[in-house]
Parts: sequence; C-alpha cells; structure tokens
Amino acid sequence: MEDLFSVQADKNAPLSERMRANSLEEFVGQKHIVYENSLLFRAIKTNMLGSCIFYGPPGCGKTTLANIISKTTQSPCVKLNAVSSGVQDAKKVIEEARNNYRLYGKKTYLLLDECHRWNKAQSDSVLGAIEEGCIIFIGSTTENPYVNMTRAIVSRCRVFEFKPLSKDDIKTALKNAVIDKEKGYGNINIEITDEALSHYAWASCGDLRTAYNALELAVKTTSLDKDGKIVIDKTVAEQSIQKKAMSIDENIYYDMLSAFCKSIRGSDAEAGLYWATRLIEAGCDPLLITRRMMAHASEDIGMADSNALLMAVTAHTAVQNLGMPEAMLPISHAIIYLCEAPKSNSVCVAMNMAKQDVLNIRDDNVPNHLKNHPTSDYKKPYKYPHDFGGYVKQQYMPDELKDRVYYKPSNNGKEKGLVRKKVK
Repeated sequence: MEDLFSVQADKNAPLSERMRANSLEEFVGQKHIVYENSLLFRAIKTNMLGSCIFYGPPGCGKTTLANIISKTTQSPCVKLNAVSSGVQDAKKVIEEARNNYRLYGKKTYLLLDECHRWNKAQSDSVLGAIEEGCIIFIGSTTENPYVNMTRAIVSRCRVFEFKPLSKDDIKTALKNAVIDKEKGYGNINIEITDEALSHYAWASCGDLRTAYNALELAVKTTSLDKDGKIVIDKTVAEQSIQKKAMSIDENIYYDMLSAFCKSIRGSDAEAGLYWATRLIEAGCDPLLITRRMMAHASEDIGMADSNALLMAVTAHTAVQNLGMPEAMLPISHAIIYLCEAPKSNSVCVAMNMAKQDVLNIRDDNVPNHLKNHPTSDYKKPYKYPHDFGGYVKQQYMPDELKDRVYYKPSNNGKEKGLVRKKVK
C-alpha cells in the first residue's frame, strides 16, 4: 500500500519515469515482437514467459516491458541492477525462490537490469536455479548478449532484440505526456507545435527517454505567454534537446569503426566522411580515426600511391598540433584522398608472407658477405651497390629463402608497370 511519501515521490519523479507504461496495451513501440497474439504478448498475458533477454539501444522500452511483466505476473518478482548487485544478492534471491517453489509451486521472476555487467561468477550463481525452474530470468541490456554475456546464461534464454522507436512512436508518446492529467502535464496549459514534435522525434534518435527529458526541460524553463500558456515551438524544442543524441555503445562503436575502414578500402569518400564524423561526434578520439587511416594507407593503398600515407600522417599531426574542430579539415582532406586513391594490398600481402617465414623458417643464418664482421674464408665479397650505378644483384636473404618473392606489384596506380630489379 502506498503512503503519502511514496505518492509524493512518484509525483516528483522525472517525466520519463512517470510516463512508463503499466500494461501491454499502453506499451509504445517494438511492434515486431509486441503485438496482439504475438508469442511474447501471449506469454506475458498467460504468465508462461520463460527466461529471456531484452537487448537494444537506450530508451526503447526494455526496462518498461520488464516492469510490465512484474506487474502482470501472479508470481513473486525481484528486481536487481547488475551494477549494484553481486553474488550474495543473487544467492539470497535464489534461496527465497526455491522456498516459494517448494512450498507454493510458484516460480520467481528475476528482473536484472544492465545484465551484461554481471561477471561469470555472478551469472553462474543463478544457472542452477534457472535449470531447476524456480527462477525465470529476465535480463535487459544495451550490449550484445552474444558477445558480452556468458554463453551459459544466453543459451538458457530467448533473446528479443529491441529496435529504436520510430518517429511516430516518439510523437505519440509525447502527445500523451502533454495531455495525461495523472502522470503528465494534462493539468498545465501547454501548446506544442507539430514542428516541435517532429524535431523531438528526429533529435532523440529513437530514444524515448531523451525525448521525455527534453520535453520536461522545455516545460519547466519556458515562461507563460500573455494568455497564460506554455508554448513549445521548434525553437524551444531545439534549445531543450540541443542536437541529435550521438552516444554509442561498445558494439556499435566497433561496427561504425569497421564501416569507416571498409569505406576507405571500398573507395567511398562519402561513407568515409560520414562514419568518421559520426564517430567523432559521438565522442570518439580523433586520433583513433587518424591512426586507422595511417594503417589503411599502407594496407589498402600502399605502393599504388605512397602519398596516401603522408596524407594520413599529416592528418594525425594536425589533430595533435592544431586540435579540434579545426583539425577536422585536414582529417576530411586525408579521408577523401585515401578513398579516391588507387588501391593495392601488395604491402599487406608482403608483410604477412615475411611474418610467416620468420615464424616457420629455422635456417636464417646471415649470408657471410652481409655480416658485420665476415669470416676470412668467404668466397663472395660484399658488392657496394653504388659502385655499380646504384644496384647490383646479390643475395640478401638466408640460403633457404634466397628465391622467395614477397612483394608483387599490382596493376593499380603507381605500381602499374613497375618491374622489380630483384625479379627481372
């Protein structure tokens, strides 16, 4: 039973908390998994839901749906946050769950927010209880569970992937918040324009929590007009949300970095510029971008245009000496150059072949004529190339590798038509 203080606390809670859906009928978004007669819908309604993991970006309804499950089920329900809970908390829940299961035949729902934060020991502590059936595990996470959670837990759960909310979902939720007299701002005279709603829907990037927080800030900081009304137009919306949310989790970060590298390799300057800018706007260190550019200048362009490496190094130096945002110009300059440059992986191939020989060849004695102090019985004296016009053919590799060829020029860029002296 709620007391006066808990009721007051609910009223003072952030708008995003007050507006959380309390039933499946109120739930916003995720139409691909939560709809009338869907598997998940029926399982929740009939209290037959098994262990599962809700995985998706922030603000898309994972925790809200977990809360709906806790309110819908007739079974005991325990909520934990993986950030603040440990093995002892899990053991306590398991002990109580086993007692309830043994005495009353009721399973206990364990709702674990940020479940990817549990380590192996914490995860393993609930495995037995999940297998016994006394605990139904419901985890929510922004990280890919197949990568960031123990396989034992994931293999015992059904993974539901949540998607960012659509613009229409965001706009509908914000309209409801404005007119809802119990949880929203229905008791305040507010007018919000379609342009403002559209801006919130775009700038929140599918994150309803971000949209709610922006609306709340706008309502609390906007003065009444002459008619005693709070008017939230596009200008107010822009000021309250600032810009599109650019935060990214670890998995998306690596996906975007991979997309950037492959855009360079694929000679797509537009994509290279986009992914680099997207990463930097999300807070990625620009030096990481330029370090990748230096690597790919040799890996994917190499001898086809050696100036690409100079451009990448110049961009890296510009970040160090010039700073941001000014350094974004030489970064963009270098990205376009790398993308438009002819491509060759001959350097990468040669490097890998040399590495394999280093690891596998045992007879790597230095030829006598190359030694710092040759022995007196050598028959082949060292030939000084400059005495022969700059080049003279002689053995530089160990005997076992004397005929090995690592570098084979491609037919692209400056490599085209290149004839190597070594392999004439």
